[in-house]
Amino acid sequence: MTIRIEQAALEKACKEIIETILFCLPNAYKGTVYRVGNPPDLVTMRVTSGILDRRAKSMSWGLPERSDYNPPGKPWIDYRDELGRPLEAMAWCVERQRSWTAEDAVNDARSVRLQVEGIWEDFHHMEPVLIRKRDLYVGDESEPIYPRNYNGEILWHDSDYVVIAVIKIHFRPHTVKLGSPETLLIKRLSRALGTELLSYQLKQQSLEAIRRLAEDRLKTCNILADSLRNAITKSGLIFSLIKLELSSLREQWEGLLLKDSEKRVTKRRAVEALNNILEETGCTAEELGQDLQGLHNRFLELFLPPERGENWIRMQLEDKWDQLLHKRPLGDEHTKVIRQAIAELKESLYLGQDPAILAAYSKASEGMIKEWTDLIYQNTDRVDFQFLDRLIRMLDDPSLNLPYQEKSRKTLIRLKALAEIMGQLEDSTNTVLREVLNGSDNGSGLNNACGDE
Repeated sequence: MTIRIEQAALEKACKEIIETILFCLPNAYKGTVYRVGNPPDLVTMRVTSGILDRRAKSMSWGLPERSDYNPPGKPWIDYRDELGRPLEAMAWCVERQRSWTAEDAVNDARSVRLQVEGIWEDFHHMEPVLIRKRDLYVGDESEPIYPRNYNGEILWHDSDYVVIAVIKIHFRPHTVKLGSPETLLIKRLSRALGTELLSYQLKQQSLEAIRRLAEDRLKTCNILADSLRNAITKSGLIFSLIKLELSSLREQWEGLLLKDSEKRVTKRRAVEALNNILEETGCTAEELGQDLQGLHNRFLELFLPPERGENWIRMQLEDKWDQLLHKRPLGDEHTKVIRQAIAELKESLYLGQDPAILAAYSKASEGMIKEWTDLIYQNTDRVDFQFLDRLIRMLDDPSLNLPYQEKSRKTLIRLKALAEIMGQLEDSTNTVLREVLNGSDNGSGLNNACGDE
């Protein structure tokens, strides 16, 4: 079996995930979600496509393009890898349960149009939506029969997951790379879509089970609790996405604040100094040196609050440099440069709050700037709705003049709503468990928690 939910609920979930991705990624402009049907046919069908307008204000929906994946869809036997026919990215995602990134559209090895007509299409990333077999098949006695690839091997035989959908996001030319932060964000959101679709199915399954097994109330409750708590546990992703958006806001703010300041290159200059030492001393030939080089470059993409940033530098950089210097002393001069560069990295964490720099910024009031910097550099460790409300309210003020201010505001509004829904779901689940486990006979709590919203 695969996900079995109403078409309206499926389209709603797909549209929401497309909107979230496009509003989070400024270089993405179009998204499509394909549903992968029941084995062994695995008919793959386009659910919906959405295009973000150039002003990034509204979405248009529909299936305007001619495609073999438009309803009624395309069965596995027709798109799997076979000798003598073009390779498809869809086959890669479904069979291998791995993503496909067309970072070079001119040489995309799995572009059907490029192989057949010699016409290159676009830059995109395709991500399979995976669900654990044990979550999807809860209550079923046996798994279905999976199809085989061209070599006769059974799909997903050694995997704990099944593919229920594929997300395709189109990017503007040359703005997406294999393994880039954009592709990692899409991967994380694909898990959120899988969790949401699973939760829809669990709700329907729960209603059926309640009607069918009313006399076995305790057993039904245990199944419901296990399934829903599994979905609620995955809601930690929401907090990760909120932190990611806060990082984006800090990046936007520092880019705006330091635009005309020499300190705008503090972080990059320090990283280049550290990487140069690794190159000059030949440390990049060693595993520890390679790790440090990767961590230096990763730090360039991070915009952490100061307390977390200092912890990150201490644990990820300083400790490893100490190990390297203990193992291979590099001399006093190099050691001095290393310590100075690490100090500059720590200093870069505070530039967005530097009083001297803030005093020279005149596009917003002093009170607003103080409240704004206090918010975005606050070290948060949980979903705080009052904090999010203040942040959303401030993003509604155009005097901030951030590059992607409206996108960030809409993204935080959606994430806050999703966090509230998951909190309500957890409260309802706990109420159900208490009533059933305490022997309530009227069943009202169970019906209210599992019925229509």
